[in-house]
Amino acid sequence: MPSPKVYFVRHGQTEWNAAGRFQGTQDIPLNETGKAHALRSGELLAGILRSDGHDPAKIPFVSSPLGRTRHTMELLRGVLGVPPHGYELDDRLREIGYGHWEGSTLAQMEVSHPDVFAQRQRDKWGVPPPGGESYASVAIRMRDWYDSLLQDTVAVSHGGSCRALMVALDVDTPASVIELYIEQGVVYVFADGKVEKHS
Repeated sequence: MPSPKVYFVRHGQTEWNAAGRFQGTQDIPLNETGKAHALRSGELLAGILRSDGHDPAKIPFVSSPLGRTRHTMELLRGVLGVPPHGYELDDRLREIGYGHWEGSTLAQMEVSHPDVFAQRQRDKWGVPPPGGESYASVAIRMRDWYDSLLQDTVAVSHGGSCRALMVALDVDTPASVIELYIEQGVVYVFADGKVEKHS
């Protein structure tokens, strides 16, 4: 049996995204640009699912429990013409926890915890923020989530979670993926040991 394909959407933009603040587990709502990102992802997804022979009413949809991902999911499902709330939540899809650094910019992080910041600059994959979690640990829960899938699935999640999934599925390396910008308003398709961005 082939491995499930994942249609991965990062949530749309928030004001903290625009300001360069790290959100982590904080529940920051979409801004107007973020709502447009969600609609654009839905338009792209409609074409991708159609070309793959999927009926949006029959494929599973799952979201991180945070509000920005749920709102993105509901907007894109509206574009697909299916009931907005017909999806599951999975806590394993939540964003990487930034602990004491949530709400901070990079400059503020460096001032607040200079030693940890310096360690993380050398090893962003393995060193967690103060009170937060490492990318390495996020990759474990993302792999656990993927291994639970029974069929091709649409997921709305976060930038950090997408990077972790790339490593968990061996489509990229920690050294390469850690600086990769995960775009909003696009769809990442994980299939056959590769990831392809549709924009």
